[in-house]
Amino acid sequence: MSLSLTSQRSENVQLIASFFERTQGRWRSERRYYTLPDGEVKEIVSSIAVRFLPKGAPELLDLVQRHQLDPAMQMICGSWVSWDSQDSVSGKKQSRGETVFGVIGTTLYRDRGFATPKPVTAKFYFNNPDTLCLRTEYNDSVFEEEIKLIGDRYRTRQTIISRAGEQQMIGQYLETRLSDR
Repeated sequence: MSLSLTSQRSENVQLIASFFERTQGRWRSERRYYTLPDGEVKEIVSSIAVRFLPKGAPELLDLVQRHQLDPAMQMICGSWVSWDSQDSVSGKKQSRGETVFGVIGTTLYRDRGFATPKPVTAKFYFNNPDTLCLRTEYNDSVFEEEIKLIGDRYRTRQTIISRAGEQQMIGQYLETRLSDR
């Protein structure tokens, strides 16, 4: 293995661990989804809780099993996320749940996808230490997401969902930290 590849992996480990630690806490997420090409807009408000998972956390060991990976493989870190969402206009409940993320190399493992209860993986990279980019593919759909930390109190997210090479939906989010725990 070349020194530069080892250096990149080490930097990647530090970036993802730092990013997950920095996103820990309770957040209020204001979301706007644009359906393409008709332009229908849906607004959602979510309460989100995020907990950092260090290497060896039971949730990460379970994630290794769910993905049928070699039990000797260890995820370097991860994140547990729960959410409770409602329509901003009607107040009608939209969804509630939780998910676990774990990392090996440049792959983000997840116990479920946005549109499936099955385990999924995403490739990730950083534009800079504050901006995590993800690409997830399953069920003939592609989910491209960017999560950007803005100081300690805010983050923005954008998700573009495509199917058969055609964009179907754009989600844009402004998230405000309510607490660090």
